[in-house]
Formats: sequence, C-alpha cells, structure tokens
Amino acid sequence: QVYLVESGGGSVQAGGALRLSCEVSGIDISDVSVAWFRRAPGKEREAVAGLRRDGTITVSDSVKGRFTISKDDAKNTLYLQMHTLKPEDTARYYCAVVCQSTWRACVAGNMNHWGQGTQVTISS
Repeated sequence: QVYLVESGGGSVQAGGALRLSCEVSGIDISDVSVAWFRRAPGKEREAVAGLRRDGTITVSDSVKGRFTISKDDAKNTLYLQMHTLKPEDTARYYCAVVCQSTWRACVAGNMNHWGQGTQVTISS
C-alpha cells in the first residue's frame, strides 16, 4: 500500500514563504515521477510543479520563479518550496507520485497515488 502524507501548510501573509513536505511510504520515489497539485475553492485542480523520472522539471506559469519542487530520495520525501506567496496561491495542495501515462495526462491529474492534501492560506 502506498501512502502520501503532506505537511507544512498554514496561514501566512502575502510575500511570505512556506515549504510543503510529502512523506511517501510503500514505494521508492527515486525512480518515479512526482508532482504537486493544488485546488482552490471554486476552481479546477491545477498542476503546480512536476519532477519526472528523467529529471525534467515542469512548473506552472502561475508559480514560475516562486515555487521549487525537489525530493530527497534517502528520506523518500518530496518538497515544494514556495516564496513570494500571493493571495491567489490560497488552495489545498496535494502531492502525487507515479505517472504511468503520458506526462500531459499525468499533469492533468492522472497520477497513480495521492495524498490527502494540506491547506495553504495567504492573506493580503
């Protein structure tokens, strides 16, 4: 069984920073694609950043230059470092691992395993 547990969310003021973590068990993330998604109230789920098996990183235009995805294979944990946060970054953030489809399909939401999410709230 694969489990993903996110942490690090919270409430901060605009301009602040947060680092989200996603601890993964049941699968070795060193050889799989991983990604972060978010869903804001009333909006569709959005792929924020992805790290493919081949090392390629993809980042949404909405967070480019502010968010960084990374992982620590030894800890089997992935991270999302977020800087210069804006109120529009308010959302529930989810980590996901394993892409067995095209990357385009995966960033549209077709990842195999998902966490429960962690809430990020940015006040102006």
